[in-house]
Amino acid sequence: MSASEWQIRERMKAGRLIPVKYIKTVLVIDIGGTHVKVLATGHTTRREFDSGPALTPKRMVAEVRKLVSDWKYDAVSIGYPGPVLRGRPVSEPWNLGKGWVGFNFEVAFKRPVKIVNDAAMQALGNYKRGKMLFLGLGTGLGSALIVDGIIEPMELGHLPYKKATFEDYVGIRGLEKYGKRKWRSYVGDVVKRLVAAIEPDEVVLGGGNVKKLKELPAGCRAGDNAKAFRGGFRLWQKKGNRE
Repeated sequence: MSASEWQIRERMKAGRLIPVKYIKTVLVIDIGGTHVKVLATGHTTRREFDSGPALTPKRMVAEVRKLVSDWKYDAVSIGYPGPVLRGRPVSEPWNLGKGWVGFNFEVAFKRPVKIVNDAAMQALGNYKRGKMLFLGLGTGLGSALIVDGIIEPMELGHLPYKKATFEDYVGIRGLEKYGKRKWRSYVGDVVKRLVAAIEPDEVVLGGGNVKKLKELPAGCRAGDNAKAFRGGFRLWQKKGNRE
């Protein structure tokens, strides 16, 4: 056992966090309204369990730790389904249990933890270069902007549009209310407006409903939802070393 490995083990036994410079393996947790999905460095098959209105952060941690008891990891990345400010959730998720705001995930996992909005984590996983706008077509409208590797989570879905907001028209409520044909036209219009305002080099459309588009708006490419895990791994990499 090397000196650094011994230090990590002793710190964990004492309940102290591992210094970032020693972090080699990461557990990524993608929290959704129906499932919680996990993947760790060195593994290729994700694991998951059901989420839902009864899922509190304490229960989530317990379920994750049980599910990955045979995996080793030095740090944790969490994709959270709600606004995150300075690495902390600032509002409760509408489709999960309560108690997320103010919960100490580092104490619970006994590991360093980084938390970002789930759309931001997926955006980072799909990022290639330059200025990229990510829009997640799901329950609402997830959004994030990455400029030269620097990620900025956004809440564009709440901006006013027509008689409501963007996400009222291009989120699940809009799809159910207006039907696929009108919903697709709204998606195209919303993308066009945001591109005109932000002027990104490219737009990535992700989320569960992107597959319901017959064709993508001009200048867009479809994101790979599975790359949210890559985004979680990238959170712990230096900008110049992100793969």
